[in-house]
Amino acid sequence: MVQGVEFDFVVKDSKTALEQYKSIFDVEVVEETNFKVGNNEAVFTIYGTRFHMLDENPEYQLFAPKEGQAQSFWFNVTVPDIQETYDKAMAANATEIQPVTRMEEMGISNAMFLDSFGYVWMLHEVHREVSFEERVDILSKDFE
Repeated sequence: MVQGVEFDFVVKDSKTALEQYKSIFDVEVVEETNFKVGNNEAVFTIYGTRFHMLDENPEYQLFAPKEGQAQSFWFNVTVPDIQETYDKAMAANATEIQPVTRMEEMGISNAMFLDSFGYVWMLHEVHREVSFEERVDILSKDFE
């Protein structure tokens, strides 16, 4: 029996979105259709995580994010070289939300961008492991 988790999301044009994601991340395409816009879908993985992207199609109640609408969901991807990945995102016409920012105490760097299809991506690079207890201790100082 196959088990796993897949993130399904809707974009205006999945073929165009897939090309943007391939130019930023190490994408492995599992399935990709080649129909007219509104009927396409693509299944792909990034670092082993499965994504299923579908074209916007109101007939099937599939709606892509609307420009200017806030989202409470984002994709969080830990990458081997954050600056390289971030530079690829900027070259692929993503919109900067937060540039690469090193957080020494937490042992990471992170950055955020908005892709051309309305989705937010947060990038992380781990420089050194920081335990959960250490992170709580660091953050508790901010909440005192």
